[in-house]
Amino acid sequence: MAINLSKGQKVDLTKTNPGLTSVVVGLGWDVNKYDGGNDFDLDSSVFLLNENGQAASEADFVFYNNTTGANGAVVHTGDNRTGAGSGDDEQVTVNLKNVPVNIKKIAFTITIHEGEERNQNFGQVSNSYVRILNESTGEELIRYDLGEDFSIETAIVVGELYRHNEEWKFSAIGSGYQGGLGALVKDFGLA
Repeated sequence: MAINLSKGQKVDLTKTNPGLTSVVVGLGWDVNKYDGGNDFDLDSSVFLLNENGQAASEADFVFYNNTTGANGAVVHTGDNRTGAGSGDDEQVTVNLKNVPVNIKKIAFTITIHEGEERNQNFGQVSNSYVRILNESTGEELIRYDLGEDFSIETAIVVGELYRHNEEWKFSAIGSGYQGGLGALVKDFGLA
């Protein structure tokens, strides 16, 4: 049974799931009724971070136009441009055993494509979540529902996988940003 997290909570992933080597990180959302005349496209992105919380290069930014990082250990499975349907809108697979040792954290984010230009924000988004599944069994291990705490933000750091004493843990972050993807790229050292 999945562990449901609240904002700020941290939970062990590999110690409590011995033999776990590969996970699927599923991200999902729904757009509230919106009649602004523009498409409403949310995107998941992943930042591979060193011990200083920074991405070393653009290769450590995984998204729909750069779908593979960490020497193939992190793979974004593609862009869902509408968010329609049930289940995960976008997924990222992470082979925990193959993540290079210099990568200490893997941050998962959701941004609104051209959100500021289109007057779109996370106040217009509901049912946002991140969940972690055992890739080999499909079992949901961890789930974090973000709730409706956002209004004017155009980017969210949803959560992060991080190493601690040779084990992987997950932290439910839920931090919103104005400035969209550009603000995240800057904060993670790529601008």
